[in-house]
Amino acid sequence: MRKKSDHGKRRRFAQPKTRSDLDLARAYYAEELRAVANLQSEAVVKAFAKVPREHFLGPGPWQVKSPGFEGYWTTQDADPKQLYHNILVAIDPSRLLNNGHPSFLASLIDRLDVKPGDHVVHVGCGTGYYTAIMAEVVGREGHVTAIEVDSELASRARDNLNDFPNVEVIEGDGGEIDAGPSDAILINAGATDPKSVWLDSLRIGGRLLVPLTVTEETDDGGGGRVLKVTRQPGGLTACFISGVGIFSCVGGRDAELNQRLKEAFERDDWKSVQSLRRDKHDPTDTCWLHHENFCLSKLLVM
Repeated sequence: MRKKSDHGKRRRFAQPKTRSDLDLARAYYAEELRAVANLQSEAVVKAFAKVPREHFLGPGPWQVKSPGFEGYWTTQDADPKQLYHNILVAIDPSRLLNNGHPSFLASLIDRLDVKPGDHVVHVGCGTGYYTAIMAEVVGREGHVTAIEVDSELASRARDNLNDFPNVEVIEGDGGEIDAGPSDAILINAGATDPKSVWLDSLRIGGRLLVPLTVTEETDDGGGGRVLKVTRQPGGLTACFISGVGIFSCVGGRDAELNQRLKEAFERDDWKSVQSLRRDKHDPTDTCWLHHENFCLSKLLVM
């Protein structure tokens, strides 16, 4: 791991004594996310009001879009205030690769219940903006391990997060890398199943958010629902918390499970899922999605 000097750390992100127009834009943006995403964590709201989104997106003008609208449009100018809206910002428009919808990611981070001192793992960190948000929340005593399979994005994230001594960026397959005992894991890409390395690393009380999605053969992304898994002393509780449309997780997909997941979602009984079982057992009517390595079950874990 590269060591970083404490000298001047976070100076770039320090808040001035007199609030500029840009500071006010960030503050209004954070309050808008609080309202739109129903954020419960004050620390998450403060992080969005502090971290400069423009630092993670390169110089403007920027290509932006809003979910539900076709195509991108270009911001009026290169003023960073253009970025402080609940909009997607293109990282690579040719691949339809975006920075992520702020209210959606804010909601996930809020539901992940990130706390000061936590070790958080962020799989699919992109250029690092939402990694920085979580790094602010965990504070100097916490740590964020950011994993990105795309070498160009990983390099950009490493440079962008250089001012955060509590962040480590790793290039590689997030479904195979063991980041060590974790309090919270955010998978920022669509998978067909929760990988063993994620489940194994959860401490007691640890939380995992993973989008379980269904794709067609020609799709780079897919739709589904976000699964939240929490390790309890008696096992793993699980429930779906929201819908999602997202890019697919490289190495995180299985063709057979993709079809079985599609059939399970079509039954429209996803609210019945209460736990994730890892013990060997025969499938019964209490199994929502049964697999040899895991089972999303309707049984309650205490």
